[in-house]
Amino acid sequence: MRLSPFHVHADVLMILGGVWAWYGLTVRRHRSSHPDDRVSRRKVVLFSLGMATLLVGSSWPIHDLAERYLYSVHMVQHMLYSLVAPPLLIAGMPVWLLRRILAPRPVAAAFRVLSRPLVALVVFNAALLFTHWPAVVESSVRSQHLHFSLHVLLVGSALLMWWPVMSPLPEYPPLPLPGQMLYVFLQSLAPTIPASFLTFGHSPLYPVYATFPRIWGISALTDQLLAGLIMKLVGGAILWVVIATVFFRWHAKEERDGLDPLKYRDVERDVRLELTKR
Repeated sequence: MRLSPFHVHADVLMILGGVWAWYGLTVRRHRSSHPDDRVSRRKVVLFSLGMATLLVGSSWPIHDLAERYLYSVHMVQHMLYSLVAPPLLIAGMPVWLLRRILAPRPVAAAFRVLSRPLVALVVFNAALLFTHWPAVVESSVRSQHLHFSLHVLLVGSALLMWWPVMSPLPEYPPLPLPGQMLYVFLQSLAPTIPASFLTFGHSPLYPVYATFPRIWGISALTDQLLAGLIMKLVGGAILWVVIATVFFRWHAKEERDGLDPLKYRDVERDVRLELTKR
């Protein structure tokens, strides 16, 4: 079975292109009215990479493979929506724009609650389990509107999940660096349960995918196994890279704020001399 030929998803281009254009026009207007408060090129690039990630995940061939052929590609799509695009989008948003979005009181009140670490963790993982529930998956591949709604839910909950690690706003502060490591570590454990069902299942967890045309000779069970491995290993690798990055930031901060490295080496040498004498 061959993959369907290349085609453009016009609805995806309209929605994502609209958001991208809104960001660009808003930044340009702010630049003209506040010439001393320009958005850095780095932020524009990061936001653009986040939008490009959403575009790649929502376009041919990933979208078509995920919806009509392979659940493993569906899992790749979800990795892009939850672990790649959201942190890039947050990193690319200037502070003044985030404050403008959160300015309405109902929005601010809801966001203050939902962005709390424990709440954000629960909301995201509840959304993750819901979007991987067999009945929901089967319904989503038969309804484009439901499929789109689930993707919006996943991206929105992922933005909340990443907020305690990446928040640039002092009024909605991120966790301290050690807390960020613990938080991301807990998140790395959460997908273990659904990933285990996928990896060790002896029958298709999503029967609808077993009815799809087999492409590239990948059987339904092999496809399911690959999906579980992607969820656990690839998703876990991304989160552990984040943990390592936060750890090195914490280490660098401790060196700046704590003992001077040269003085620390002197102390270590003196302790060793004392132990040798004894």
